[in-house]
Amino acid sequence: MSTKNQWKREEISCNNPSFSRFRTMIETAFYGNHVTELQSVEEAYREALEAKGTIITDLTVYKPDFFDLPEGTRVLVDNGGAVTGRTAFARRILGEPGTDDEQLIQVVQEAIYQKKATDFWKTSVVVGLDSDFMVKSHLMIPKGEENNLYSYVLNFQFLNKEYRLDYEASKAYEEGDIYIYADPSFTHPDYPHGLVVFDETHNACAVLGLNYFGELKKATLTLAWALAKRNGYVPCHGGLKQFKLGEDEYYTMAVFGLSGSGKSTITLADHDHRYQVAVLHDDAFIISKENGSSISLEPAYFDKTQDYPMSDPGCRYFLTVQNVGVTLDEEGKRVLVTEDLRNGNGRTVKSLFATPNRVYSVATPLDSIFWIMKEPTLPPILKVTDPALATLFGLTLMTKRTTAEHRVQKTKADQVIEPFANPFRIYPLGEEYQAFYELFQSQDIACYILNTDYFGDKKVTKEDTLQVIEQVVENQAEFVPFGSVQSVEYLPTPGFDVNWTEEYAQQFKESMEVRLRYLERLQHADNGYHQIPEVAVKRWRELVTTLF
Repeated sequence: MSTKNQWKREEISCNNPSFSRFRTMIETAFYGNHVTELQSVEEAYREALEAKGTIITDLTVYKPDFFDLPEGTRVLVDNGGAVTGRTAFARRILGEPGTDDEQLIQVVQEAIYQKKATDFWKTSVVVGLDSDFMVKSHLMIPKGEENNLYSYVLNFQFLNKEYRLDYEASKAYEEGDIYIYADPSFTHPDYPHGLVVFDETHNACAVLGLNYFGELKKATLTLAWALAKRNGYVPCHGGLKQFKLGEDEYYTMAVFGLSGSGKSTITLADHDHRYQVAVLHDDAFIISKENGSSISLEPAYFDKTQDYPMSDPGCRYFLTVQNVGVTLDEEGKRVLVTEDLRNGNGRTVKSLFATPNRVYSVATPLDSIFWIMKEPTLPPILKVTDPALATLFGLTLMTKRTTAEHRVQKTKADQVIEPFANPFRIYPLGEEYQAFYELFQSQDIACYILNTDYFGDKKVTKEDTLQVIEQVVENQAEFVPFGSVQSVEYLPTPGFDVNWTEEYAQQFKESMEVRLRYLERLQHADNGYHQIPEVAVKRWRELVTTLF
């Protein structure tokens, strides 16, 4: 089977690299007599039905038997308080420069002790949906948090009888299972915004003082991505889809962007049914360094409800819903008020049936990677022909924050650089740079940049973006040189003329210089923990010096 939670007695030692002080502390909590193991998805549903504050809508789950749920299962709503997004500020990674490991471990140890008199649930799920990569993850969460427990076993794959057999037959890794301890009621004067502590190399995490479901989902994916990275895969916070263009002719593309950038919209687009399209996932997958194949990590989608008014047929696939409104329809039935009217970042765990063409793995390598940016000096699409620059544009991916993230420290500028659109990295950035560079270099993957915001003062619409993607997929895109920018081309697009006026040239150069300063800071910040090869920085510096 994939990962391990049982050991020969002679393996149980401080010399076993799968053990650490933090992991042992987290795992031990799971065996307390105040912890009850969840037996089924149906039990999670019935417990969530009875949980205080649950809103039971009159909407029913589509094809409930597929999820081992009874006929007539209702869509449940669970609303939190003021925090309705991820709190990146709360994250701490053991072993990173500037992290006081001892102090953090003591805080978590005391937090676990303080809850000895509180009843908890525990459950196990599979992360990774192909026999080449299936990881077992365990969650421990207080009773009273049944809605998050229920969403967890729907978002990931619950270890039912069928998947237990698949898991036991999957490829084995010399890694321990993932263990996540969660306590939303945690408070501490030093951590007023919550605390999330990761032990990356030992697959353990504590999520404290945070009740947003996305914290549990992303903590699980964060550890699974790190485990995959250690075992020959490239972790991807993005979407992947494959077009069938003819007999034995396919085009496989991946898109990388922060929540709200268009990643899910692009991945799940049906293109007016003009193509036969298979979707791997819109948020989390891994790519094999060995053969370029890709594997999805979760069956469901954790989607924004902002684009789903109650009349939208997509609401049919909602399983659970978080942080939305509820009202009565003309028949007096309880239905949803979405479109972020109640608050920003309303969310749903949405079933895989939202995409009838869903697959869990893609055997063929990628044809292209699209970096999604929100950057006003970029036309709707660029092509980057040099592997080093392709990787560096991904590393300096410029975008904007959205309501998906709860920002503790407010800044005037919404525009940020988020390397590879991955705010969940818990290992040195240089390792991720090297992994993507090798993908571009060895697997002959084309690189494109999409701007899904404004080019100058004109908005790039969803239709504009899908149109240029379709031109690329059909090999109809005729790219031309992008001014004097080395190894970069653009696709002339109606309504988005590129005029190299003095003002535009200066704005573009300033944008490239912002990226250069970011790269230079990486080389020295935190004693060079996230530094990349100096030759890469030199390559970007050469690009900037040749501009105008």
